[in-house]
Amino acid sequence: MLNMIRNKLLPFILLLFISSCNKSFDTQEEMNAYIQDEDNGYHYKKTISGVDYVLQYRPTDLLVKQELTEKNSPSEIEKLRKQYNKFLYFNLSMSKNNQELLNSVAQDKAKFGQMVNDLAFGMEEKLHVYTPAKDTLALADFIYPRMYGMSNSTSIMIVYPRDEKYLKQDYLNFVIEDLGLNTGDVKFKINTKALINEPQLVF
Repeated sequence: MLNMIRNKLLPFILLLFISSCNKSFDTQEEMNAYIQDEDNGYHYKKTISGVDYVLQYRPTDLLVKQELTEKNSPSEIEKLRKQYNKFLYFNLSMSKNNQELLNSVAQDKAKFGQMVNDLAFGMEEKLHVYTPAKDTLALADFIYPRMYGMSNSTSIMIVYPRDEKYLKQDYLNFVIEDLGLNTGDVKFKINTKALINEPQLVF
């Protein structure tokens, strides 16, 4: 009888434990401030050959919030969380002289054309995420919105499947191949514990 009670309570206790590991925020602004703090494992930044690279993880609840209306029920929120939690979302921002990357090669038509093609269609060949054991995650999707000089950076949303076996590693390597700006490959070490214990919004 005691074992039966323990077995029934165990999933509930585990859920409480997992929930307690996730920081919760009342507003999107509070969460953004938290994930933009480099000490928390969601925001990574490097400058190489004058090119600024910023890689930031985008927690599930920020995507859920975009889908919500004023009348969403708890069950609908949970459904959206399960839908979006199947993937890992990153925003990659790149700039040179506080401008979009394309501005830095605007005078060279060949380089300009190649970079447009890479950003719009070829990032699957330029972006790589792999474990310390060299197991590679397959890119699920990426979105590159052309801003035509109206932004001070080139931004791409990158989507990878949330595969638990990869998240058991201490970290993941995120590599951006040189986009023709003489930076060489740019590598970030992603904290997997931060991804597992991602912050949540209180809806």
